[in-house]
Amino acid sequence: MSRRALVAIAAGFCTLFIAFGIRYSYGLILPYMQDALGLSKTGAGLIFSSYFLTATLMCPIIGYLCDRYDARMILMVFVAILGAGTTLMSLATSVFDAAFYFAIAGIGHSACWVTVVTVIMRWVGPDKRGLSISIVDLGTTVGIAAWGLLIPIIVIYGDWRNIWACLGVTAQFIAVLNLWLIRSRPASSPGVDEQNNVLPSSSDQKHLFRLIMHDPKIHLIGFSYLLISFSILAPYTFLISFVTEIQQVPYAAASILLVVIAVAGAVGKLVLSYVSDRVGRIRIMMLCGVLTGGGSLLMLANQGHSLLLVAVIVFGIGEGALWAVYAASARDLFPACCAGSVLGVWSTFHHVGSIFSPTVSGWLIDTTGNYQATFILAALCSVVSCLVLIPLLQFEEARHLSEV
Repeated sequence: MSRRALVAIAAGFCTLFIAFGIRYSYGLILPYMQDALGLSKTGAGLIFSSYFLTATLMCPIIGYLCDRYDARMILMVFVAILGAGTTLMSLATSVFDAAFYFAIAGIGHSACWVTVVTVIMRWVGPDKRGLSISIVDLGTTVGIAAWGLLIPIIVIYGDWRNIWACLGVTAQFIAVLNLWLIRSRPASSPGVDEQNNVLPSSSDQKHLFRLIMHDPKIHLIGFSYLLISFSILAPYTFLISFVTEIQQVPYAAASILLVVIAVAGAVGKLVLSYVSDRVGRIRIMMLCGVLTGGGSLLMLANQGHSLLLVAVIVFGIGEGALWAVYAASARDLFPACCAGSVLGVWSTFHHVGSIFSPTVSGWLIDTTGNYQATFILAALCSVVSCLVLIPLLQFEEARHLSEV
């Protein structure tokens, strides 16, 4: 692997560190915001949904931009927007303020995952693609873990507004880092398929994209992505509130659960992504659905803190691996020159699931007065996400046989 590829991996790691650190810190900051802003669970979900709404609207555009323009500038600009929206969250005085500011942050987030993964797939050969993406994706789990440890400390010496300000400033620093480190595509790099990195003409690319959009594979995987995204956002949004309110876990101890999820996710990324390079992406996607669904159900079992710890570990392993595996399948199943566009389409599915999950989950909690329906619905969506992928198993098996 070339030195420039390693630098791209490092920059991608930092980008995902802050992007997903901001995204998943919301559930950790939420208990403090609820008191200060007088939020209902539905209102809390609405703020998070606004983040995914703007990200969803931007995703198809981002995928096209990644395939046509300089990824370095895309990452610098959009990470800066992410930082601006996050900093503004520290000024929120109502649910409407917070929803508007977090929507700005969502615009910035829309470019982070798709652009980073597209760049890494250009710099790394097919034999190391799954593992390389999983290493970059470790930035998400390290970000969740790091902020999960820092946020309770920041709260002690300040309040929830200081947390958003710290997250925003960190994002601005990483925006500058991307401008310095990222290179969009290799001119020549050992181990990378040069033909697949040639930029096609605009008309050729549009023709390829139209063909891809008629391929059932992109829609089956996209719908599975939507369901699994809906599934994991419910625990991420309301897990801390659930364990502090229902299971009477102190806030400081509850915040450690996000760290446990992140550590388990790191194990899942490295192990299951490596395995997916050997046994196929579809099987591992289905396994991730089983793990996240099982973990969500186990969270409801109020049988002591040990079982809760097992639940978040199982959930974390599945959740940690699924993003890298879904992303790697874009380059496996579709032409390399359209990988960014394919990821943009799938990210649209992902964000649609993410838009509805926090609001629907919060509404269910407000309506039923408990968390059971929310976590059961999350588990059900995980199971269905597996079933949707069954028709692709035969295709993947045929593909592996043709490569032998």
